[in-house]
Amino acid sequence: MLTLQDKLNSIINPDWINAGSRFLRAAFVESAEALEHHGWKWWKKQTIDLPQVQMELIDILHFYLSHTLVEARGSAEDATHLLVADLDSPDGIALDGHTYRLPDLDIPQLLELIGGLAVCGRASYKTLEHTMARCELTWQDAFTQYVSKNVLNLFRQENGYKTGTYVKIWNGEEDNVVLARLMSTLDPASPDFAQTLHAGLQAAYSDITR
Repeated sequence: MLTLQDKLNSIINPDWINAGSRFLRAAFVESAEALEHHGWKWWKKQTIDLPQVQMELIDILHFYLSHTLVEARGSAEDATHLLVADLDSPDGIALDGHTYRLPDLDIPQLLELIGGLAVCGRASYKTLEHTMARCELTWQDAFTQYVSKNVLNLFRQENGYKTGTYVKIWNGEEDNVVLARLMSTLDPASPDFAQTLHAGLQAAYSDITR
C-alpha cells in the first residue's frame, strides 16, 4: 500500500515528499465525513451507511500512508517500520491531558479522536485499526478497498481531477458509490481485479460524459 500510495502521489506531483501537503488536514476532513455517514445527530432519525463509513476510513488510510512516507523521507521500508511500531503501541491514546482507552470508545468517539489527533498533527494507525474493527473492516478487507480506491484516484487523475474538468457526480451518485457497487460484483482475489475495476469505471464514466 505504501508503494501504491507513493506511485499515486508522484503522478500528482513528482516532488510530493517535499511539497508540504497537509495530509493530516485531509484525514481530519475525512473523519468528519465518516461521522456524517455514520450519523451523530441525536435530534433526528439516522441510518448508518456502513459501506460509506468504511470508504471514508480507506480515505483516511490513504492520507495516513502519505503522512508516514513524508516522515520517512520517502522510504517505504522506513515508513513500514513506523507503521508497525504504531500498531504495536498500547490501546491508550493520550490527547490534551487525557488518555482514551480505545476499546471503551464507540465509533463516533473513535472518529472524533482520529480528527482530534489529525488537528494536532498526529496519525494513529492504532486508533484507525480499532475504528476499522468496529466498522466490520479487517485489514484484508481494507487492503482490497484500498486497492480499489487507488484505482479510482488514478482514474480521477487520468480524467482531469487536478485541472477541475473531472465530473464527480455520475447520474446523481458520487463516484465513490459507483465504485462500491462495482466492487461488489468483482472477485478481489482475481489477478486482474484492478484492471477490471478500472474498465468498469471507464464504461460508467463514458455514459455520463458523452
